[in-house]
Amino acid sequence: MKDFLLLNLDRVVSIAVQAGMEIMQVSQRDFELDYKNDGSPLTEADKRSHAHIIRSLMELTPAIPILSEESSSIQWAERKKWKRYWLVDPLDGTKEFLKKNGEYTVNIALVEKGRPIWGVVHAPSLNLTYHGGILVNSSVKVLNKGRTKVIKVSTAPNMGDCWKIVGSRSHKSKEFAQFLKQFSNFELIEMGSSLKICLVAEGKADLYPRLGLTSEWDTAAADAILRGAGGYCLQVPTMGELEYNSKSSILNPYFICCSQPSSSWSESFHSLDL
Repeated sequence: MKDFLLLNLDRVVSIAVQAGMEIMQVSQRDFELDYKNDGSPLTEADKRSHAHIIRSLMELTPAIPILSEESSSIQWAERKKWKRYWLVDPLDGTKEFLKKNGEYTVNIALVEKGRPIWGVVHAPSLNLTYHGGILVNSSVKVLNKGRTKVIKVSTAPNMGDCWKIVGSRSHKSKEFAQFLKQFSNFELIEMGSSLKICLVAEGKADLYPRLGLTSEWDTAAADAILRGAGGYCLQVPTMGELEYNSKSSILNPYFICCSQPSSSWSESFHSLDL
């Protein structure tokens, strides 16, 4: 199965790009807006992207189960039996999609034994794609004409130096603001969707603390890319690796994405009483 997957990862990248085309077609005209039970927005673009990805992955890898944000009713009793599965967010950053700022993505991750081992993040409006993970021991950014560039995390600055820290454009928290107080010098980069984690993966940011709620499909693909680029996605305050499909809830704990862990962060998280 591993050899088959390695031979077909480019096809999964293509599936993400094609799903992005479905999203772009919807974005160019008027469309209806619905709301889920939790109050989050749902558009025709979410549904069309989901349908394309599910259909394509089922054809490519029929033996591998799929969990998508738009098919999240699969029960824990079934999910906990999965050793390997696809984890999909057909449109990460629906709020950014509605704002038409381009900061939304298609996320497809391959998760094995609780770890995201490969992922693709495609931002259709920005014509931007990342993919990779520990399955292939690297991560890349797709450049013009399909060329790729291997990406690596930055070397973490010293505490007194300037840190490039990513924060959510649409989901801010008081805990995040408190965490920033330990840095005497930093540049805050606001970004939407899983692109925040990708900025850390390619070394354009040093740190992304997410001290707010997310779901596993929000993070898995970019988390895989970050790990393939030599970085870490750590749950707080324990600072252990972020785990997937390890509990009945699909909500992530708070986490921090970084190039290198620091014991001072763990201490500051405890002071926040998270």
